[in-house]
Amino acid sequence: MLLELRNIRKRFGGVIALRDGNLSVAPGEVHLLVGENGAGKSTLAKIAGGMLVADGGQMLWRGRPVRFERPADAAAHGIAMVHQESVLAPHLSVAENIFLGREPRLPLGMVSRRRMREAAARLIQEHRFPLDPDWRVERLNPAGKQLVEICRAIQHGSSLLIFDEPTSALSESESREVFQIVRSLRERRMGVIYITHRLEELPVLGDRLTILRDGETVYSGSAGELSIRQVIQFMVGREVTTLYERTPQAPGKELLRVEGITREPVLHSVSFSVHAGEIVGLAGLMGAGRTELCRALFGIDPIQAGRIWVEGHEVGLRHPRDAVRAGLALIPEDRQRNGLALGLPLGWNLTAAALDLLSRYGILRRSDERRQCEDYIARLRIRAESPRQLAARLSGGNQQKVVIAKWLLRQARVFLFDEPTRGIDVGAKVEVFQLMDQLARSGAGILMVSSELPELLQVADRILVMRQGRLAAELGRGTTQEEIMRYASLETHSALREAGNFARGETQA
Repeated sequence: MLLELRNIRKRFGGVIALRDGNLSVAPGEVHLLVGENGAGKSTLAKIAGGMLVADGGQMLWRGRPVRFERPADAAAHGIAMVHQESVLAPHLSVAENIFLGREPRLPLGMVSRRRMREAAARLIQEHRFPLDPDWRVERLNPAGKQLVEICRAIQHGSSLLIFDEPTSALSESESREVFQIVRSLRERRMGVIYITHRLEELPVLGDRLTILRDGETVYSGSAGELSIRQVIQFMVGREVTTLYERTPQAPGKELLRVEGITREPVLHSVSFSVHAGEIVGLAGLMGAGRTELCRALFGIDPIQAGRIWVEGHEVGLRHPRDAVRAGLALIPEDRQRNGLALGLPLGWNLTAAALDLLSRYGILRRSDERRQCEDYIARLRIRAESPRQLAARLSGGNQQKVVIAKWLLRQARVFLFDEPTRGIDVGAKVEVFQLMDQLARSGAGILMVSSELPELLQVADRILVMRQGRLAAELGRGTTQEEIMRYASLETHSALREAGNFARGETQA
């Protein structure tokens, strides 16, 4: 074996990311690593790549115990990681990025740009990559940037490459390029750890498969040994405990209607509706376009095509202020970066979206602001010393309540909840669900994005499943995690055959 990870453990504060992670990879082998969001895949890969240090367990490189304190330690042993998000220097050329930190030198110590360019050109030609040494990296598409990272790893003498969800943000044609690259690396007897959430890639790309669930390795074996259905069962096989049960109610009038929303390359002709009193779940894997849809509906990212109606009136949402005026509210995925001003008091955050409603002739009515703050702090049971307490000093659950209270004060009618329970404890989750239920019963409409399938099944009246920027299915109450994962993961049969042919080298890149 090139690399063996045995019983790896990793904790972040009170959160256990890995409790028993096991994985091994041999030369000339593509080892697939899958699991739900939060299962520990990236944590295990980062430990192998030296970006994180394990709290326990053992790591062997070519049969000998090793411990990596930093990425340079892993690189010195021949391990490189191709990240989901590019870590290249965008203002430099392809050749400069390939040799960054290891530039060929002239006798007096100056960089030989001619030798660097010629060596980069030979490497690119040898692997038949569609690159030019002189191209600036910032002008490359995501697949092109990954090619540069792969060239850099090969040039540095790496014998093991770790791909962290390389196709999550790529089109189908770009994904096929990655398949061809992985195949060529395997032919060169390099080891590959390939993290993916696209289950259709499993039978056509990998040799062995490891499945993580809740920080533990629950399966390791041949990639072709399990059916897609069995893989899904291993991924979501934990017992679903009832966190919160919501009593469904008859939906009211249509509050939001979306037709043909398109924003290439992340959204493709998305259409759906949300009614008063309804919580519509939005499921999908990383890169499916869920957050991008929320951003487009809130006017953050401009759409290229499509129409939007709010309460029967067509609206043009070119800016977040247009969405606010139309009655939309966004509770973003990253509340600390995009939902709060952490350096400002709780009260100022709470009233930030409704200053015009609390002002007269452009002058803020301080007494009204103070009264509204005290009212919503009490109503939502926000635990804080006073409205003057900085938002940064609140717990995650109370920060989320402040974001929700901000839009309640604004009297929004359509709420876009993007991962509303991420990073908060179980008790706070129940309170957030109760708030959402109260909103729905008061006549609001809710679109709820969540990677936690048990939560969607418990809270949503119906569930929309997105895949690669498109709506793949609409499922009613009574559906299962396996059914959601099936629609979120699988390609059409024709696309699957095409991917398989490409991975086996039967088509050209």
